[in-house]
Amino acid sequence: MNRFSKLLPLAVNIALPLLIYHYAAPHFGESNALILSSIPPMLWSAIELARFRRLDAVSLLAVIGIFLSLAAMAFGGSPRLLLARESLVTGIIGLLFLGSLLLPRPLIFYLARSTMAKGSAEAAVRFESYWLKPRFVRSMYIMTWVWGLGLVFEAAVRFWMAFAWAVEQFLAISPFISYGIYFSLMGWTLWYARRLKAAGEARTLTPGE
Repeated sequence: MNRFSKLLPLAVNIALPLLIYHYAAPHFGESNALILSSIPPMLWSAIELARFRRLDAVSLLAVIGIFLSLAAMAFGGSPRLLLARESLVTGIIGLLFLGSLLLPRPLIFYLARSTMAKGSAEAAVRFESYWLKPRFVRSMYIMTWVWGLGLVFEAAVRFWMAFAWAVEQFLAISPFISYGIYFSLMGWTLWYARRLKAAGEARTLTPGE
C-alpha cells in the first residue's frame, strides 16, 4: 500500500497525460489532446487541495496555478503555447518569491508558518517568535532567494523545451526534469534547516555565547 501511494502521483501526473495525448491526438488534434492530457494532473491538484480544510498560503499557490492553467486553455493557442502554460505558472510563482524579498517578510516565511499552523496553534506562535532572531531572518531570505531562482530556472528550461522538443518527448521527459529540480530544492531546504538547527544548538552549548 505504501509503495502504491508513492507510485500513484507519478502515474497521474506523468503516465496518464502521456497516454491520453498519445491516443487522443490522432482523433482530436494536438491542442485538444493537450487539454485532455491536463485533466488528470488538474484533478489530482484539486483533490489534494480539498484535503486541506482551510485555504493556507500553500493551497493559495495551488489555486493560482490551476486558475492560470484554465485561463490559458480558455484562450486557446498553439500546442506549443499550451505546453508552455505550466512554465508560465511556475515562473510567476518564482517571481513572486523573488518579489517578496522587497517585503518586510519574504514569502517563504508565510509558507513555513502555514505548515507549522497545521500542527498546532502553539507551533505557529512559536514560529512567529523566531522572527526576532537575526539568524532566522537571514535564513528566510536565503531560502526565498534559492526557491525563487530555482523556480524561475525550472520555468525557463521547460519553456525552451516546449518549443524545441517534440510534443511526446516533452510530455515524457519534462516531468522528470521538473521533479528533479523540485526535489533538489526540497533536499537543499532540509539540509539547510538541519544545518541551522545544528549551529543553533552548538551556540547554545558554547560557554560565553
